[in-house]
Amino acid sequence: MNRHHDRSPSAPQDAAVTLVDVAQAAGVSLATASRAFNSPALVRKSTVQRVLDAARELSFRPNLLGSKLRAQQSRMIGVMLPTLENAVFADCWRGIEDTALAAGYSLMLVTSAYDPARERERIEYLLRHRVDGMVLTVADAARSAVLDQLDAEGVPYVLAYNQAAARGRRHSVSVDNRGSAREGVSALIAAGHRRIRVVSGAFVASDRARQRFDGYRDAMRAHGLEPAPPLCLPSHTASSAGQIRALAAGPDAPTAFFCTNDLLAIGVISDLKRLGLRVPRDISVLGCDGIALGALVEPPLASVVQPNAEIGARAVARLLARFDPAGAARDAGTARVTLLPHALRLGGTVAAPARGTARGTT
Repeated sequence: MNRHHDRSPSAPQDAAVTLVDVAQAAGVSLATASRAFNSPALVRKSTVQRVLDAARELSFRPNLLGSKLRAQQSRMIGVMLPTLENAVFADCWRGIEDTALAAGYSLMLVTSAYDPARERERIEYLLRHRVDGMVLTVADAARSAVLDQLDAEGVPYVLAYNQAAARGRRHSVSVDNRGSAREGVSALIAAGHRRIRVVSGAFVASDRARQRFDGYRDAMRAHGLEPAPPLCLPSHTASSAGQIRALAAGPDAPTAFFCTNDLLAIGVISDLKRLGLRVPRDISVLGCDGIALGALVEPPLASVVQPNAEIGARAVARLLARFDPAGAARDAGTARVTLLPHALRLGGTVAAPARGTARGTT
């Protein structure tokens, strides 16, 4: 079938694609195209697929915020988290679920695998299912085209873990990523460490990792120490013994690692043990997140602890307030950015550096 059409995904935004355009591109009637979106069970699967393919090619999505649809709320909240393999987000999901179900809302969960392209696709999926609003964790809130699109269309959402700009219009619930990391690294320095290195996930996949590295730099410079470049690892769980060995060798080897999440920290400890290094006797390790698993390893993982279930619960509560006109009016007078308190869990994998290693610099 010839799907050539005078509109394309790169067409100017003011040339709005309509359902008529999609029907013409798919070679079906307007009524069939409408049923393909609204009652797909009534349409042949191959025809539904043609309509969806045409809609994707034309960057078309039904206006889910039109007056008729807004009047027919689904009482469903869409949730996008990076992964459930990390207990941080599993704990957050628990807070989301408890709060949403108590308020009589259903949930639809998708994961993005830290991939911005997949974020867009998953958010489009949630919108097609007519969720009333969303709780989202994205790779980079400050540079997210899909958040810009949601803002332009007036879709209500609240960010979890991402820290929205203090004077912006976006709503977010998190800890102060930069400030909490600064406090954690300052605790390492207070314990006598001077050669401290950061182990991080890919910066492109997590604005939280970048903010925590900024906190590390703040702490080092505040104490007259030179920050070192981060070791960015591609996976939270794969062994990185080769990179760790390279860092741990030589006279300027770090006496402590600050890991931007707890899963990384647990992996680093495992790699250090494989290399014959004792934690914390030979080298200290500080994590960031405070997952329950960290308290079960031996020695217990020192960490910058954040209230993960509460982040999820407060994000849903903020979203529900945005749904209610009276609540939204009250909410308009409050800060859009909620920063929850963090805590330090020290001891365990953090101790004073071995004698003779404390006074070196990075």
